[in-house]
Amino acid sequence: MNFGKSIRIFLIEGDSNSRWVCELSNWTGKAYKIPRTMVKSSSDREELTHTGIYFLFGKNDEDGSNQVYIGEAENIYDRLNQHLSSKEFWTECIVFISKDDHLNKAHIKYLESRIYSIAREANRYQLMNRTIPTQSSLSEADCAEMEEFIENTKLLMSALGHKVLEPAIDYSNNKENDDYFYIHAIRGANAKGKPVVDGFAVTKGSAIATQVTTSMSASLRKLRKDLIATNIIDDNYIFTKDRIFSSPSLAASIVMGRNANGRTAWKNKDGKTLKSIETEK
Repeated sequence: MNFGKSIRIFLIEGDSNSRWVCELSNWTGKAYKIPRTMVKSSSDREELTHTGIYFLFGKNDEDGSNQVYIGEAENIYDRLNQHLSSKEFWTECIVFISKDDHLNKAHIKYLESRIYSIAREANRYQLMNRTIPTQSSLSEADCAEMEEFIENTKLLMSALGHKVLEPAIDYSNNKENDDYFYIHAIRGANAKGKPVVDGFAVTKGSAIATQVTTSMSASLRKLRKDLIATNIIDDNYIFTKDRIFSSPSLAASIVMGRNANGRTAWKNKDGKTLKSIETEK
């Protein structure tokens, strides 16, 4: 059973574009959200000299896609200052520490490795780490404690605006196929997907049309080519991973190879359109 939680956000400078402190009720962890431009001036936060994990966030200059670097340090403030000169892509960081300074080197190595694996599996952000972090060995009790730390990190990370640790589709909450919608169309289109909080997700294994219509817009053609070029869709026109689109219509257009209204194109197992289901609700 899930229970309600309280998140306390404090704007250090009283400005949403400056530094944030974020805390979760009944948890000893704490998150800092710091713009790159304010890292140097964060020497006033003694807690940032503690042991912890951190995320550096930026965007790809060419296509605007999200990028992240995941790291750990025994002195977060010193490490962030090192990254000011060694890494150019990032514009803000989010730091997680323990308020009681409980985390040790073994803890943060475990957290770094597990969180890197979760982010890679979620596949929402381009990982900028050059090497895969190694996982330290912990006792059963410490592993359980760190796994709880990770769950709370996911929650606060999402509240701070980054879904880097959340999969496109949460399969743990699925009730068979009740929430899914389908497209079966000409030219080989055979896809499955569902609405999610930030758009519409098409599932791994879905097939798109092998050809596109002449009337398909240039922007949709480019997106389709980019998805194939990056192997999100393989040479057999199959999705190699779950992929979130900003709307059902964008997802349907890529699948069908033409401009499409996703709210009428996607239908559930009973043949009802997404539009009719939303109207019923």
